[in-house]
Amino acid sequence: MNSKRLKLIALRKERNMFQKDVVYLLKHLYGIEITESYYGMIEQGVRTPKLDIALGIAKLFNVPLEEIFFEKQPNKKLGNKTA
Repeated sequence: MNSKRLKLIALRKERNMFQKDVVYLLKHLYGIEITESYYGMIEQGVRTPKLDIALGIAKLFNVPLEEIFFEKQPNKKLGNKTA
């Protein structure tokens, strides 16, 4: 089940950026070329980016990769409630 990447959306909006701004900066700062449509699908959780794109996005927003792209879910087998 895919879910929106709310943290990614919030990071962009906190900086008063549009999706096209993110795409532009990824290209011009890091040489990463993606479409605005593809970036929108990343935010919506429909697409999972390749590692180089995910790293570029994390670097652009100056946050750890896992903060954007990994959800912490309980591990029932290990008994962890916040794993």
